[in-house]
Amino acid sequence: MIRIQFDHSYQRDLPDACIAVAPEPPPAPALLYWNAPLAEELGITLGDTDDAMVARLFSGAELPEGAEPVAQAYAGHQFGGFSPTLGDGRALLLGEVLDPQGRRYDLAFKGSGRTPFSRRGDGKAAVGPMLRELVIGEAMHALGIPTTRALAVVATGERILRERALPGAVLTRVAASHIRVGTFQFFAAHGDHETLQALADYTIARHYPELAGSKTPYLALLEAACERQAALIARWMHAGFIHGVMNTDNMTLSGETIDYGPCAFMDAYDSATVFSSIDREGRYAYGNQPLIAPWNLARLAEALLVLMAPDDPASAVPAATEVIQGFAACYRRHWLVQATRKLGLTAEREGDAGLADDWVALLAAAHADHTLAWRHLADAAEGDAAPLTALFADAAQLNAWLPRWRARLAEEPGSVQDSAARMRAANPLYIPRNHLVEEALLAASAHDDLAPLLRLLEVVRAPYTFRPGLDRYALPPAPELAEGYRTFCGT
Repeated sequence: MIRIQFDHSYQRDLPDACIAVAPEPPPAPALLYWNAPLAEELGITLGDTDDAMVARLFSGAELPEGAEPVAQAYAGHQFGGFSPTLGDGRALLLGEVLDPQGRRYDLAFKGSGRTPFSRRGDGKAAVGPMLRELVIGEAMHALGIPTTRALAVVATGERILRERALPGAVLTRVAASHIRVGTFQFFAAHGDHETLQALADYTIARHYPELAGSKTPYLALLEAACERQAALIARWMHAGFIHGVMNTDNMTLSGETIDYGPCAFMDAYDSATVFSSIDREGRYAYGNQPLIAPWNLARLAEALLVLMAPDDPASAVPAATEVIQGFAACYRRHWLVQATRKLGLTAEREGDAGLADDWVALLAAAHADHTLAWRHLADAAEGDAAPLTALFADAAQLNAWLPRWRARLAEEPGSVQDSAARMRAANPLYIPRNHLVEEALLAASAHDDLAPLLRLLEVVRAPYTFRPGLDRYALPPAPELAEGYRTFCGT
């Protein structure tokens, strides 16, 4: 039998931040995927539990012993418009587990039925979007990008109505926590300053214990959240990842990526790339992500002002503003650290920032494939520039840049092969290309065929390692597959 040692610190410390809700039992749960590597990391073992019982326990038909499901309250700015009450409309926090190293993680259902926050929604999820979250989460984890992950995906045996009838599913999400910018906004908007302070103290204790002795803990919390988000967005940008729905309720205080509804990866480099069908104005385009992050964090700052200066919140505005205005420099620092590694350099020197900026400008001008261009730099370092130049219709500017980069690379310790090895360890060959994700999701949803998805998972879990026979997973899509590609949030 599965044994999970649950704790419930969120419910215990923040009783006014959640509502007890039972999941809706599905009619015919069937296990689609159990994430054995993640379960092992968490210290969760199945023992002699068969797939049928795993499906029941991780769909809401039954619950693991010790689970106490609650729906969490939060607000949020969605595409710039504020909703004071959102909350978990189709998700339930089951509780927290401690991994063998003592790190605390949330276990939560997604798609388990209606809650008091569902509004007009049915509280359900479809197989396709839940499997997308599984694949993208595992790929992001393998890329070294902080992320929530999927422990299990269970088909429910029901049809749910979206743009058409789709097979239903419940996903079990693992997260460092589900505390969002929107969680703070909820209590600030409703004038519940007591719970707001308890939430801030809880967040510090759980995610930033080093701030416990700070004389200005809530300003320090804002600074720390900005630092983590700057690091996260820099990693997104280097991976060519486009979140698609960067609302404040989808920005975590832990610094993890959450909510993979309309996300996608960029093929040809274009800062204006948008895939989400609901982002009609391009608010969350690839190139806007480093600008949206501080906008969201400014909303966190607004919620924290009353804690920074209870007697005169306005007096805290200058200090909070300074933190938010510092985001750009913080992001730039993290971006350059990553760019330096990806260019094969061990430490940033004068002129390296310009070298990196000029390289990205080349990608933008040529609309070169983002992933392969970075990857083929290693080949160019070893003297074979052909794979790289093949990505550029006009390689004149590239050929002017390459000698500058090679001269800088020659200043590095070790051999050219050492530099190339560093680049191959920093620049992935395999990402979850959108056409491959769609192919796998269609096979699973329409034909009950999980083989393409399992193969894709195997590939993206080792993104930096070349393997013979996997060329189709490295190549960009045919133009007819890339043109007009759109993603949907699945709600």
